[in-house]
Amino acid sequence: MSDTLQGLNEEQVKAVTNTEGYVRVVAGAGSGKTKALTHRYVYLVNDVGIATENILCVTFTNKAANEMRKRIRTMIGDQDTGMVCTFHGFCVQLLREDIHTMNYPDNFLVMDEEDMKAVLHNVYEQGHIDSREITYSMAEELISIRKNRMEHIEYILRLNTQELKEKFLTAVNKEDILFYGYLYEQKKAYALDYDDLITFSFYILDSFKDKREKWQNRLQYVMVDEFQDVSATQYEMAELLSAYHGNLFIVGDPDQTIYTWRGANIEYILNFKATHPDCTDIIMDQNYRSSENILNVSNSLIANNKKRVDKKLKPTKGSTVPVIYNHAKTTEQEAKWILGQINKLIEAGHKYNDCTILYRAHHVSRSIEEVLLNAQIPYVIYSGVSFYNRREIKDCICYLRMLIFEDDMSFKRIINVPRRNFGKKRMEFLEKYAEAHGMKLYEALVDNLDNPLIASSKAGEFVELIDGYKRSFKMFKLTDLLQGILNDSGYETMLRTSGDDSRLENLAELKQAVFDYEKSAGEETSLADYLQRISLLTNLDKEEKKDAVKMMTIHTAKGLEFPYVFVCGMNEGIFPSKHVDSEDALEEERRLAYVAYTRAENALFLSDAEGVNLDGSYRYPSRFIFNIDKTYLEYTVELEQKFVESAKSFIQKNEEKISGVLPERFEAGTKVMHKLFGEGMIMEVNENGGYYVIQFEGMKTARNISFKIELERA
Repeated sequence: MSDTLQGLNEEQVKAVTNTEGYVRVVAGAGSGKTKALTHRYVYLVNDVGIATENILCVTFTNKAANEMRKRIRTMIGDQDTGMVCTFHGFCVQLLREDIHTMNYPDNFLVMDEEDMKAVLHNVYEQGHIDSREITYSMAEELISIRKNRMEHIEYILRLNTQELKEKFLTAVNKEDILFYGYLYEQKKAYALDYDDLITFSFYILDSFKDKREKWQNRLQYVMVDEFQDVSATQYEMAELLSAYHGNLFIVGDPDQTIYTWRGANIEYILNFKATHPDCTDIIMDQNYRSSENILNVSNSLIANNKKRVDKKLKPTKGSTVPVIYNHAKTTEQEAKWILGQINKLIEAGHKYNDCTILYRAHHVSRSIEEVLLNAQIPYVIYSGVSFYNRREIKDCICYLRMLIFEDDMSFKRIINVPRRNFGKKRMEFLEKYAEAHGMKLYEALVDNLDNPLIASSKAGEFVELIDGYKRSFKMFKLTDLLQGILNDSGYETMLRTSGDDSRLENLAELKQAVFDYEKSAGEETSLADYLQRISLLTNLDKEEKKDAVKMMTIHTAKGLEFPYVFVCGMNEGIFPSKHVDSEDALEEERRLAYVAYTRAENALFLSDAEGVNLDGSYRYPSRFIFNIDKTYLEYTVELEQKFVESAKSFIQKNEEKISGVLPERFEAGTKVMHKLFGEGMIMEVNENGGYYVIQFEGMKTARNISFKIELERA
């Protein structure tokens, strides 16, 4: 046996040694996918004799590509690993050689997220687009969809900068204004975004025979990692690049397709065998990561999906540690339970670094952070800023602080947020005045409202806002006070205008935090107490510690593994997201839960909490708890039967709505129950109008109720 094949299992050996033709490897979580890929690359070089320059191996993250290159260098003893890179990395190499075919210089600019937002800012201003109507994220998605349909290519090629500007300024449809304005701003700077790297490269390969043949001849073997995440253009590019030699090796897991919002299409990996009849099919299902109990839970969950390759992960290590599910009455209790489990692990000799907390969205981290901070447990948030350090949260807290403390730090932070024409010159004047008179900046501002320098700004509106609330804030509930300030200061309007959806979500979570605090504190609630509590949470030592609990979204955790994993916020409306509107989207949410569960090596903890959301809806446990065979979970508390029935009824109605199943239809004379109006009698069924005429008890007149509204038999 070749040295390259040492240490590989039977399926991995098949993946490595099947070098010719089309090969699909369905590699389950923790099945040694990276090991198989790197050994296959080394096998092609060391055993078959292929030059590294003739192999393309693409994956989806720079981290994965770097890890692969490192392993390959160690095994082949050569620094030259050819083209082991991301799809976008390969496209940059191709464009450096051939972008001149599109009349672009080879030193083109590759845009990042901040560049894209800066470009959109200009387009919104010049095109008079209201970002409350079309947010930045919506605009990015609209532009991306049109680019992936290759709509932009003809304008890039056919029109010069001035002509593109004219097309932008004369566009009527708002989508067109955004699209042409974005292209104009890009072409001015010869700038390419991530979509362009793929689409420009594909256009060159598809349109220029000499360039296509050059790359096809050069790339004798094409390997694509994470094939479940490829977009339409990436799929076509892989097919095109491998068409001459006919050697395309794909590896991925349909059960881990979680990026359809980026253009990934699960059908490509599912249908690969059908579209390539001579394809060699290999399933790698031996799991080397997780305990048997964790795999039982994961297999049980994902079996509920329809769009998948049927497989079950097989354990290579056993464990007596059960997967634990905890249902709490409040998010605070949920967080304290997680803290308790972490403390037990630490007492058993483990490190904070062994513990990872995963969640569906960043705003879910708030209650966990508070508990960890109070307990002085070190933690690190990956791919996100800790909740109370997020800009919009600090701004809101400073507005509240001004009502009691009038402190200079809060004043300087918010005097010009939203903009009040209060810049550096006016601030310097106030600082000198305050220092000379031994007073706070806010007092100095009040003293100088009639000064021509200050009067020409909107500082008077700020003073009116603060003084007004200083006189009346004790009369308000905290939730009403916060909402009032957000409205009257223009802060929430500013966020909506900015188009930054994530900041609005964080603002909603702050409102939820204040609401939760009010409920827990009862009549003892006061603004001063709340601000003191917040100051304790925000002023603790924030130095990053090596031994710290990790916190991140599940999307961030993709491809990683951790000894002890806590998946929190397992609630309907959070996970699965309340934005799920189709069966395909629901299956993707379930795949995301599967990804979360399979990150765990030794132990997995699942948790949710009851409560009421701001919109008045009740928090039920996630269907991704009920989807699991109960024999595989250890419940810390037994759920009440009535509560379970209510939760499952809610879930069933939601799934009927998603699948397009209409509520039950009733005949005239049927007594029904309406969720708001109570009991009533159907007097008439209006088929043409699509509604019932219902006489409700206690109402003088009947009401027309749409067929779409859910009614129950009384």
